Parts: sequence; structure tokens; C-alpha cells
Amino acid sequence: MITQQHIDKGISFEAYHQLYQEQVANGQTSGLDQSEGLIAYTKLNFSRLKRSYKTTEIANETKAMLEKISTPLTWLVLTETWCGDAAQNIPVLAKMAELNPAISLKLIFRDENPEVMDNFLTNGSKSIPKLICVNENLEVLGTWGPRPAAIQSWFVEEKNKPTTDMDQLKIDLQQKYNADKGLSLQSELMELLQQWQSKKMTTAV
Repeated sequence: MITQQHIDKGISFEAYHQLYQEQVANGQTSGLDQSEGLIAYTKLNFSRLKRSYKTTEIANETKAMLEKISTPLTWLVLTETWCGDAAQNIPVLAKMAELNPAISLKLIFRDENPEVMDNFLTNGSKSIPKLICVNENLEVLGTWGPRPAAIQSWFVEEKNKPTTDMDQLKIDLQQKYNADKGLSLQSELMELLQQWQSKKMTTAV
């Protein structure tokens, strides 16, 4: 399902940041759809990406959990530069991965890797970002995404209201992220990492 080729084509957060910057400067976005709307989102999301990375602080509990990881893990994340959720969440994942050299964060693009995306849908949807955690044997230990659970449940509830203004909802969603400061994602990843580590050890036996 996940091959070494997928891992090898993944780029680092630093390379992702550089690509983002180049796309904004050149009036582009990722993927085949180079519409004005997605290009505009890419420009807006680059600002969100930078703000998220600058303002995110990793909690002491998260640091302690990350320090316990001793064997290699790859966090393979499906993304696109026009995605607002990716712009908010990927910097948090990047800061977490930076704290332990055993964790390798690799970013790949959704539309360039349909064979991966189609195997990791969210309720039948190609929602991103989608983190796929694999061990050194390329065994999938688990996934996360596209949003922290509390933000996701709020968004779905609001989206399903007949009077919802989608443009305003997107603004409200980003405000939710700004207020949360990446803490919900960290909390969820701590719980998942405990499960993934246990699965890793079980697999190794």
C-alpha cells in the first residue's frame, strides 16, 4: 500500500515551505487545477502556514511522548498547497517531528498520488491533510486527519445547517485553528503514538 517509492518522492517541511513560496511568487498552486480561486487560496494559506509554524508551541507532555520513540517512523502526509487545513496542521506536525530524529516527516501531493489517497479516504472523501504513519518495514501503523476531532465535529455540524454561509464558515474554521494553537492535534497525536508504538512492538514480536 505504501512503497519505498512513495517515501522517496516525499519532501521535507523545509522543501515544502520553499515550494509554497515559489508558487506564491509565480502565481501558481499545486495540482493540475490552476484556477484563480485555488491560486488565491495558496497565497492566503502560505501566510497561515508561516503563522502556524511561528505561533505553535509543543507542550511538555507532547515532548515527553516524542522522546520515548526510539525506532524509525515515517509520517507520510498527503497535502496540497491550496488546502487551508493543511496550512494549519502541517506546521504542528513539522514541529513535533523536529523533536525526534527517529521521526521522518515526508509530504506528498494528493493529486499526484491517487493510489495512496484512494486507500486512505475519510468517510469516502479525499480529505487532506492525511497523515499515514509507517514503520521501518513500511507497515501502516495508523492514520490521522484531516482535522482534530473537536474541530472536525464542529465543522460538520455547522456545514450541515441549512442556513450556513460557507464563506463565513471557512473564516470561522481558521479562527478555530488560531485559537487552538495546535494543542488539539498534539493531544490526539499523543494518544495515537501510544497505540502505534504498541502496534509496532506487537508487529516486531
